[in-house]
Amino acid sequence: MVDEVVPELMTVGEIQKVLANLLRERVSIRDMATILEVLADYARATKDTEILTEYVRHAMARQITQQNIQNSVLPCITLDPGIENKIAGAVQRTDRGSYVSLDPDTMQKLLQSLNEELQKLTAAGYQPIVLTSPAVRLYFRKLVERSVPGVIILSHAEIEQSVEIQVLGVVKL
Repeated sequence: MVDEVVPELMTVGEIQKVLANLLRERVSIRDMATILEVLADYARATKDTEILTEYVRHAMARQITQQNIQNSVLPCITLDPGIENKIAGAVQRTDRGSYVSLDPDTMQKLLQSLNEELQKLTAAGYQPIVLTSPAVRLYFRKLVERSVPGVIILSHAEIEQSVEIQVLGVVKL
């Protein structure tokens, strides 16, 4: 697998960035075969290590699900579709990667609403998990990771279909 990926598709440094991205969000990298297989499949399409990390996360849905469910249920909060659309529309892509450009007022309201919903979730004894659409997960995480440490951001693509999703709150503006 390694010979298939390095150096033709990716450098060792790029693979290391993907692994570091996974570890930063507490995703185990023990299943190196799956990780390299996904990188071999998608590295021709994009060189963006953050996007490649998202593809790896989708392939590791079973592991991510098992890590976060409680009694076959995933208690979480979600984002209002309006917020997801606003975030998706604010994504700026450059040759150095992508970022989200939201105005400060919207950002402040988003963080305030998120913190309120997460407090309800943790007060009920659950992990602070936010479930988003796959297209928005990466960008939402980038927006909130510094302001809300410890929050777990998952997408629907990372949750096994057999799991019951229990939405205990919705982040709204």
